[in-house]
Amino acid sequence: MQQSPLNQPHFVLVRPQMGENIGAAARAMLNFGLDRMRIIAPRDGWPNPRANALASGAGRVLDHAGLFPDLPSAIADCDFVFATTARSRELTKPIVTPERAMQMTRALIAEGKRVAILFGPERAGLENDDVAPANAIITVPVNPEFYSLNLGQCALLMAYEWGRQTGDTPPEVMGLARTDFASQVEVERLGDHMEEKLGEVGFFYPAEKAPGMQLALRNMWGRLGLTKAEVQTFHGMLRQVWYHFGKK
Repeated sequence: MQQSPLNQPHFVLVRPQMGENIGAAARAMLNFGLDRMRIIAPRDGWPNPRANALASGAGRVLDHAGLFPDLPSAIADCDFVFATTARSRELTKPIVTPERAMQMTRALIAEGKRVAILFGPERAGLENDDVAPANAIITVPVNPEFYSLNLGQCALLMAYEWGRQTGDTPPEVMGLARTDFASQVEVERLGDHMEEKLGEVGFFYPAEKAPGMQLALRNMWGRLGLTKAEVQTFHGMLRQVWYHFGKK
C-alpha cells in the first residue's frame, strides 16, 4: 500500500514529549499505508532511540519524518489543516468525526490539495494557539467523562479511518479454514437425505403442512452457507443416528 506525499495526509506531531509515543504513532501510520510524518519541537530532541524501538518495523516513517521548529513552518505548504482535540474551545470552527474528516481529506487530495492533521502533546493536547490556524477540528466520540487518548491511539484512529475508506477490503468475508463452500448439488442432496429420514419418523405431520415444513428446511440449508466438510458431517450424523436405532 505505497502512497506518495500527494495522495495521503501528513500527520503532524506538535511538541511530542515521549519518544515511545512518536514510535507508536509511526507504527499506527504504517499499518494503514501512511508514511508522511512531521514533528514539531520534540521535547527530548531528535532523533530519538526510544521512538525507533517502539516503531517496531516502521522506522522508515521516522527516518523520513520532517523536523520543524514551530507550527507555522510545519504547515506552511498545506492547503487544509485539521486539529485533533476533544476539549471545548472558544474558537468557532467546524467540528467533524474522524469518518467525516477522512471523507473531506480524500476529496481535498483528489483536487491536488495538501492536507495536514495535527496531534497535540501528551500532557494537555493542542493549545488554542495550535488550533487557531486549523480549518476544522476532529473530535472522536468517546466517553465524555473520560476523553483522554494518547498520541499513539489518536494516530491509530485517524490512520484506520483513512485506510478503511481508501482500501477495497470488503466489510465481511468468510474464513474458510482451508476448505470450500458446498455446491448447490451437495446442499440439495443433504436436504434430500434429511427429508427422507425425517419423513420416516413422521416429522412432517400433518400431511398438508409437509410442503411448507420442507420448504423451511431447504431455506435454512441455503441460508447457512455450509462448507463441503459440514455437509459431510451432517450426512455422517444422520447415518450414525439411524445405525444406533437399528434403522439402517
